[in-house]
Amino acid sequence: MEKKGKDVKEMLESYLRELHLPAFRSAYEELARQALQEGLSFAQYLLGLAQRECQERRDKRVQRLLHESRLPLAKSWPALDLRRLPPKVVQQARVLLEGAFVDRHENVLVFGPPGSGKTHLLSAISQELVRAGRKVLFRKCGLLVQELLAAKRDLRLPGVLKRLAGYEALVLDDLGYVQQSREEMELLFLLLAGRYERGSVLLSSNLPFSGWEAIFKDPMTTAAAIDRLVHHSVIVELNIPSYRAEAAKKARHGRAATANPEAAGSAGGKDGAGG
Repeated sequence: MEKKGKDVKEMLESYLRELHLPAFRSAYEELARQALQEGLSFAQYLLGLAQRECQERRDKRVQRLLHESRLPLAKSWPALDLRRLPPKVVQQARVLLEGAFVDRHENVLVFGPPGSGKTHLLSAISQELVRAGRKVLFRKCGLLVQELLAAKRDLRLPGVLKRLAGYEALVLDDLGYVQQSREEMELLFLLLAGRYERGSVLLSSNLPFSGWEAIFKDPMTTAAAIDRLVHHSVIVELNIPSYRAEAAKKARHGRAATANPEAAGSAGGKDGAGG
């Protein structure tokens, strides 16, 4: 009898392996004991197994999509300091987290000075999109343009553009941060034009629209690029001080206080009296 039970178990696990049901295989005994203890029906037992399998598959898919996205994972939503952001930006970000703009093929354009948190904000939103099962790709704009240029020279450009079109959201970080040639900007325009009303672009730049002619090198191309990006878009303005500058300032003050605690205490007393 024991041998027969062992044979059944081996056959069951073999079939589950063939059917590619790893969660079923690892959990069926545990959930069977639980079902027996709680008096669950056979259908409830199977439901629990199916839920376990589906959840594990979703988790693995999200991990794969996060890896493929190339997003800076440290710049997540929980790590974002919302207190630094203007209330309007926080409200915009919370709406964007829902992901409906991706279904509508709308763009997100984030403007602000260096260090204001543009990359972190876009990365945080994009990671939540991935966790909802969406395909996202993050690329520094200058690096992506170099890849497009190399693809053109190797006669691979149509294939690369087709691959990029497979992403529901394309994050282009730091547009205008590095000056590019006219040929490179023509390729960037080709990419943006191809995604118009077909896929979302999430873009960050420290240059306002008035400075984009320096990027695209030509008034007509500049106007056409802006028109395609803005037509269906959410514009986010991060007009706040540099996070890196603030952090450096706090670090300097901390070192000064450690080096001369008496002077720091005296200064603190004066500040308190003045308030």
